[in-house]
Amino acid sequence: MRENGPVTSATRQPETPASAVPPRLIATDLDGTLLRDDKSVSPRTVAALAAAEEAGIEVFFVTGRPARWMDVVSDHVHGHGLAICGNGAAVVDLHGGPGAHRFVKVRELARNNALDAVRLVREAAPGTVYAIEQTYGFYQEPAYPKLHMEIPDTLAPAEKLLSADAPGADEPVLKILAFHPDLDPDDFLTTARLALGDRANVTRSSPSALLEISGPGVSKASTLALCCTERGIAPEEVVAFGDMPNDVEMLTWAGQSYAMGNAHPAVLAAASGRTVDNNEDGVAVVIERMLSERQ
Repeated sequence: MRENGPVTSATRQPETPASAVPPRLIATDLDGTLLRDDKSVSPRTVAALAAAEEAGIEVFFVTGRPARWMDVVSDHVHGHGLAICGNGAAVVDLHGGPGAHRFVKVRELARNNALDAVRLVREAAPGTVYAIEQTYGFYQEPAYPKLHMEIPDTLAPAEKLLSADAPGADEPVLKILAFHPDLDPDDFLTTARLALGDRANVTRSSPSALLEISGPGVSKASTLALCCTERGIAPEEVVAFGDMPNDVEMLTWAGQSYAMGNAHPAVLAAASGRTVDNNEDGVAVVIERMLSERQ
């Protein structure tokens, strides 16, 4: 049995088939995975999640989204009221409904590390611009493009946004968003990872050259592993779904994992299985088959 901790390999290693182990937890990404392209959760998917929980399988939403963007699934919370947000930076209880989400666990990016990351990535990729994601605030540089669903609380250089007297300085930094207007997304990711080394974790979930920078060792996989350890759930008892590079470590760690039909090539290499794309309810397809096989 593998250690119940994060896995960093980008490709799955040979192992005892996890399909022989009854699943106890489903971990699913949202955008491009559980959600259709119009950001809806289909009735079929809602029914599949409810059926899984009726069968005693816990459901975790695991996403790069901040907590305040979780209203998209809040209406579908049953027992599955916990979400891992910000690529592992926070665990959030969704049961309070929109606007009342409660932080259960926060794994912040220390401001010194954040300042180092801003400097090093900008040196390696001149032209990079930043936004700062905190527990309750969102801040960005003036040149950062309008990529998100909200107006930033403050516009200022990243160095000022991360200073000791910055707005929201008393709130944890969850992640930095780094955007480059010209670079290929995968090339930008490689450049940033080489520049930062082990000072921070860097990934991406957007089709554009938008990177997400978290604290060292903070990822969907490592936070999911912590949550599973607290519940006495082994990796072999987890079924995971994803579509983008920020899902790779989680899909490698889980006993069973599925790349969506619309997945990035790195995700296809990491997952142990493949399902149809998000617009065809690929998550629901697997859950329905999994439950029918248990009968």
